Amino acid sequence: MNRALVAVIILSFLLSSCNMLRKGRTGGKDDGQIVGKKSTTWTPQRPKGMVPIPSGSFILGQTDYDFTFDNSAPVRTVSVSGFYMDDTETTNSEYQVFVDYVRDSIARTLLAEKAAELGFDPLSGGGADATGIAAFRYISGSEDGEKTPWDEYVESRSTGRDGDYSIDQRKLNWDVELVWNKYEYPDVDYAEAIDALYYPPEERFNNERLIDVRKLNFKYVWVDQEAAARQSDNPDTFRIDFRYEEEVNVYPDTTVWVNDFNYAHNDPMHENYFWHDAYSNYPVVGVNWNQAMAYCAFRTKKHNDYLASKRKRRGEVQKVIDYRLPTEIEWEYAARGGLQNAPYPWGGPYLTDDRGCYLANFKPKRGDYIEEEGKGYMYTAPVKTFHANGYGLYDMAGNVAEWTSTAYDKAFYQMTSTLNPTISRDRSENKAVRGGSWKDIGYLLMVSARDWEHQEQARSYIGFRTVQSFPEGSKIRFRSRR
Repeated sequence: MNRALVAVIILSFLLSSCNMLRKGRTGGKDDGQIVGKKSTTWTPQRPKGMVPIPSGSFILGQTDYDFTFDNSAPVRTVSVSGFYMDDTETTNSEYQVFVDYVRDSIARTLLAEKAAELGFDPLSGGGADATGIAAFRYISGSEDGEKTPWDEYVESRSTGRDGDYSIDQRKLNWDVELVWNKYEYPDVDYAEAIDALYYPPEERFNNERLIDVRKLNFKYVWVDQEAAARQSDNPDTFRIDFRYEEEVNVYPDTTVWVNDFNYAHNDPMHENYFWHDAYSNYPVVGVNWNQAMAYCAFRTKKHNDYLASKRKRRGEVQKVIDYRLPTEIEWEYAARGGLQNAPYPWGGPYLTDDRGCYLANFKPKRGDYIEEEGKGYMYTAPVKTFHANGYGLYDMAGNVAEWTSTAYDKAFYQMTSTLNPTISRDRSENKAVRGGSWKDIGYLLMVSARDWEHQEQARSYIGFRTVQSFPEGSKIRFRSRR
């Protein structure tokens, strides 16, 4: 037997042994004994608009390019678990879905509360043929439209939007289309209820009837898992001690285009950037950190609601892993695109390609935001205008800087773990911002360049993108590194 054949046999045995260890015990007839559930390789569904980032290690921080000595901590290697990441920054049109949902849910709530006030409940009002305000009444949770014991229980405990039970406990009717044209309102009760969503007459300009964006508030709950873990041995703490309910106004601050710049005429951007169709595929700005976190909660809810609507039998629905903002280290790891020690997502050290075209949207020269040949954008640019990095991510440098979930600390690199390092949200109201923007010089576009902003401060040059973790060992096809 030749040596090559022996080597193949040995290698095959080792591989099969590793595989045997991986499989573990299998299920089957237990014979009165404990038998574990058979483990299978899980293939997650890739969320739309996201690309998978593989687990890995990289050298954190700047080395030869830290000209300002901003990172005094020693450079070190850290490891990061895999995750999905939006391939682009969240766009105006994507964020509008969030704003529209909040607007519509509040409108339907106003209508449902008015219907309940008039005596229309899930068992009254003519059933599916109901018209006018009655069509927007709360509906039953049963498939046949009959009120369930749970419906009766919630109805007895609920006192409206601000009662003991949140409005989500009472089902809104989303099957009936809302009527926004005031001349097509189905009845007077509908007009009275929906009018509460608009600016009052004394606040209108030229008698223009517009939605009062101050009322577009989204409520969600989050749990401080880290604090709960630290207090796990304290018998005087309870679940509610780590539960936080947030109420966030979701409409972007469009005034940032004026407030961020002194003695500059940016009024057209202030008036048009968020809502005009011409900017649909541009990154959303004017969104603070709290609003970005609320968007993540909404995206999770929206996905879970869809899965629940498609379940075959009650109770057979598996919720998605939460969407969230990336940690600062996840962001830097993804921005590198698999390249080590490269100053930019495309490698470097230059900011232009071999034809002299700029590789990102930034300010090329002092006072020159556009430079006729090469960049071509005075403000933000549509997403996917410039080439993606090795992981398939666009605009990881320039266009808009991006919020991360990590609380900012100058000594972050020194104090954190080497395994998925981060600083929890409650440690500081200043949050790490990465990537540089359309108004920044090239140095600030480096993947290791750090910046921060107060979590309640919106800017015309800060946006965000979301991530979603996936379990270790998931069967995922990753993009080949360049």
